[in-house]
Formats: sequence, C-alpha cells, structure tokens
Amino acid sequence: MTLLEWGALGELIGGIAIIGSLLYVGVQVKNSARATRSATANDASVHMQSWYLEIGSDVEKSAAFLNGMANPDSLSREEFFQFTMMTHAAFLAFQNAYYLSQEGTLDPGIQRSITNIILGVKDQPGLHVYWNERKQLLYPGFVEFVDDLLASDEHMPLTSYRSPEKSE
Repeated sequence: MTLLEWGALGELIGGIAIIGSLLYVGVQVKNSARATRSATANDASVHMQSWYLEIGSDVEKSAAFLNGMANPDSLSREEFFQFTMMTHAAFLAFQNAYYLSQEGTLDPGIQRSITNIILGVKDQPGLHVYWNERKQLLYPGFVEFVDDLLASDEHMPLTSYRSPEKSE
C-alpha cells in the first residue's frame, strides 16, 4: 500500500473511532441523566419523610401543627411561631419539588404526589393564615401553582387532620 492509501485507511479508522466515542458518550450521558433523576426523586422523598417523621414522632410538635392548622388563633405566640416554621419547612420542600419538576430533573408525577398534601389541608384555616403571611417569601411560579391549587375544586380528604370523634 502506498502512503496515501495508508493515510486514507487511517482517516477511516479515525472516523469510526470518533463515531464509537460519540455513541459511548451518548450512552454515558443518558445513564448519568437517569441517575440524576433517580437521586433527585429520592432526595425529594427523603426530605418529606424527614419532615413527617419529625412532626409525627413528637407529641408537642404534632399538637402545635394540628392545632395551628385547625385553629391558629388558639395558639400561644411560641406555638404559632413553631407552627409557622414547621409549615414553612414543608412548603420549602414543596417548592423544591416544584422547581425540580419545572426544570425537568424531577418527574412531574412525583412532584404532584409530594404537593398533593396541600389539597388535603387547603380548607384548614391555619393554611390560609400561613399562606397569606409567608407566600411572598417563595418563588413566584410556585406561588402561582399553590394559588391555583387553593382555588381549584380539587380536594384530597385526609382524616389525620380531623378532630377525633368523641365516643359516648
């Protein structure tokens, strides 16, 4: 073979190697994106699990949250502050899930499952007190999303927020 033929063969092999490298990079990027979405979904779920565990495993916090939702005017100044901070922590997690969903990192179905809790408490007076006081501290797109949820006819009845029935 001549030097020119060797050069052409080298270009052909180099072209095939570049195509192979691009295919490999494409597969790696796809796998990386899948891993990122999985990690994001896990993180969003873990944040909410932690919040639920913290509120649900402490009687004082549970009482402050439940009473704050049902009758915020009945709370002491300290209890109201505690209720507001607990609720704001949940809304920061909701906002994070909303934002990640909007940017495409978190599946919208997971985001919706996380924020559906808002539908379960949307008729609670404490939610409206919290929302009117603190919504200006949140991302405008998320505020619009929550305002739309609150204005919707959609409900998700959650019995855990009801007052216990007195037995006779």
